[in-house]
Formats: sequence, structure tokens, C-alpha cells
Amino acid sequence: DDALTAKALDGVQAVIVPGGFGQRGVEGKIRCVKWARTNKVPFLGVCLGAQMLSKHLGGAVGPHADGLVEIGYYPLIPTEHGSVLGPWPAHVYHWHREGLTLPMGAVRLATGETFENQAFRYGASAYGIQFHPEVTRLTMHRWGVTGAHRFVLPNAQDSRAHLEGNLLHDAPVKDWLSRFLDRWLSS
Repeated sequence: DDALTAKALDGVQAVIVPGGFGQRGVEGKIRCVKWARTNKVPFLGVCLGAQMLSKHLGGAVGPHADGLVEIGYYPLIPTEHGSVLGPWPAHVYHWHREGLTLPMGAVRLATGETFENQAFRYGASAYGIQFHPEVTRLTMHRWGVTGAHRFVLPNAQDSRAHLEGNLLHDAPVKDWLSRFLDRWLSS
């Protein structure tokens, strides 16, 4: 409940709500979003965490109209608002079947070819990103084994493409993440 969340987060200076699989823990993630917004604490939602931020702010979360997914590396296109935050990586790692709508008052920072809303900001310090800049090669291997059945979904990339993409795109993504976190935590 909200009291338990407030006790658990007492003294926290920033909140990151990560991704996850399925509905497990969704209510707790939403309570963390609510707590961070109420207490004006910087918030970052990653993948499912971004979806929960959108949902909390009145947006919607749902599958692509054509049943497409993003599982692998896909192009990321910064918007004019996103470009002022500095350079973004050209490709980022995804593992999701659902996207989000942009809540009223949110600013789109990056878009993509399959799911329109890839990154957004709400207010001065609440951010949602639909991709996974935190993923390591080890995590990618783990997800590739436990989630291999998803490689056949429409628009999903096979495991070889994931590993090749990691070699090509991981360094720029980690560089972006470092710069983004510095900026976000100073907000």
C-alpha cells in the first residue's frame, strides 16, 4: 500500500523503476511512480517502468496495432526536444511487446519506426524510456535463453542479431546512459 511504499522510499533521492516481465509487480511500480511524483523526486522509468509512468499520468499501454514487437536493436530517432539533451545512440536494445501513449503534458524526446514513443519527459525530472540501456551482454544471453520463444514474434530479431547488435551499439548506448544519468540526477 501507499504507506508501505512511503516507508520503503523514505530518504530516497531518485527513483528508477526498471522493466519486468508480465504483470508481476505492476502495482508496486505504479506506487513508486506516484510516490516520486508526489515527493518531487527525480524519476526514471525503463521499459515497463516507462509504461507505468505513462499509465500513472493518464496514458495507455498496449500492443502494436499490427502485433509487432521490438526484441533486439532498433533505430532511435531523437525529436527536436530530445536533441537539446545531446547526442542519442543510433540504435538501442528493446525487449517489449507493448508500447505507450504519450500522456497529456509530456514531451516526446525520441521516437522509433515500430513504436512512436521511445522516450519522454514529464515536468522537469520525470523520464520514461521504452528501451534498455542498462542491459549487459550477460543479461542479453540470459533473456535470449529464457525468452527464446519470443524470437519468432513479428518484427523480433534472432539471437545472432542481438549479439551482433551488442558489439556494434553497446558503447554508444553506455556513453549516452552515463551522460543522461548525470543530467537527470542534477535536475
